Amino acid sequence: MNKITPEHLAREAYVYVRQSTTGQLLNNPESRRRQYALVARARTLGWENAIVIDDDLGRSGDGQVRPGFERLLAAICAGTAGAVLAIEASRLARDGRDWHTLLEFCAFVNSLIIDEDGIYDPRLINDRLLLGLKGTFSELELSIFRQRSQEALRLKAARGELYTTVAIGYRRRADDRLEQDPDRRIREALSLVFRKFSEMGSVRQLALWLRQEGIDLPIAVYGRQGRTVEWRPPRYNTVHRLLTNPVYAGAYVFGRTGSRARFDGGRKIITHGVARRREEWEVLIRDHHDGYISWEEYDRNQKVIAGNANMKGTMVAGSVRKGGGLLVGLLRCSHCGRKLKVLHHAHRDTRYICNREMDYASDKKCIAFSNLRIDAAVSAEVLRVISPLAIEAASQVIADRERAGAERCDLTSMTIPPRPAKPASGFYEPSSRRSSAGRRRPR
Repeated sequence: MNKITPEHLAREAYVYVRQSTTGQLLNNPESRRRQYALVARARTLGWENAIVIDDDLGRSGDGQVRPGFERLLAAICAGTAGAVLAIEASRLARDGRDWHTLLEFCAFVNSLIIDEDGIYDPRLINDRLLLGLKGTFSELELSIFRQRSQEALRLKAARGELYTTVAIGYRRRADDRLEQDPDRRIREALSLVFRKFSEMGSVRQLALWLRQEGIDLPIAVYGRQGRTVEWRPPRYNTVHRLLTNPVYAGAYVFGRTGSRARFDGGRKIITHGVARRREEWEVLIRDHHDGYISWEEYDRNQKVIAGNANMKGTMVAGSVRKGGGLLVGLLRCSHCGRKLKVLHHAHRDTRYICNREMDYASDKKCIAFSNLRIDAAVSAEVLRVISPLAIEAASQVIADRERAGAERCDLTSMTIPPRPAKPASGFYEPSSRRSSAGRRRPR
């Protein structure tokens, strides 16, 4: 039975071309050529006009948003598609919802589905059954492939041998172990970042200081030549990634980020790169390789960075800001436990105030008070505690300066020979006279 009728040929044939990832686009050009060759098959079957839809190259077919697939469904619903050609069912959809939606639309408007194996009419029971099995196997195949690959990755990561990329400052040896980069300039630049952060305690201030000093930072660039190192002016994100990456503390970590799925407009939206808490990391191996800092210093850095974040809840102090308040971010309300905010006035004193106090619709009012007395009391207590240490430190500085001055004097006396004494006026040595007489002024 010939399933292709003049009604089908009067409409257009749509050739759907898709590859799931960018890697497939680069490494599997033959699959793409086979899919584009379906245009010739459509013309062989009798269609004069074949429209190619390749908007979804590099997009997965597991239910995510695909502009090309939406365009195909719109053409089917408009009644302009006489047939849909794809190299196999998995190219059209890897998700049961998309696949059965396509079958329902094609059956409703009398459109055929054609692949390399045959021609199918979704209105026929046997063809519909076969197409349903093809879609089910395609979805199952994707799940099996994904499960196998993820398990293999986890097993390799558990041994500390999985490297998708190598952080700047390291290189991978032949035995799949990490070692510090032999380039001394790279090592010194990274060490400077960690050393200065321990002094400044702020990622933003460190990035500004590096730019002011004209110090560039190395970054890894991947291209056709492989991995190369480029030196660029530092940015906040670059410095933040260096300080928050546990690889520089000698640790191997797998599973620091995950993915999160949500529905938007009836479509599955997957967000990748969602940060996980340390307790949720899948693999953490300390002392895996030589680090630029210790794990204890890395842990302190993370606490400092987390403490500098603003608008992160009542238990986070936040970064230091301008204003007259000395204890900004350090005070909590004794009634409700909220972090006290600061209200600045141009002609009055600064006030610490609870968030609930600013909620005028609430009947419960918390505390609000001036900063003068509490700031003065805390300042006096801090000065009282550090006064003995300050005196001791000042005495130590004076002693160090005196010792350094004595060492410089001794070094000067050892390196500079004593000058000979001048003879008395009117008395000259004969040798000096002869030497003077023997010298002639050049003409």
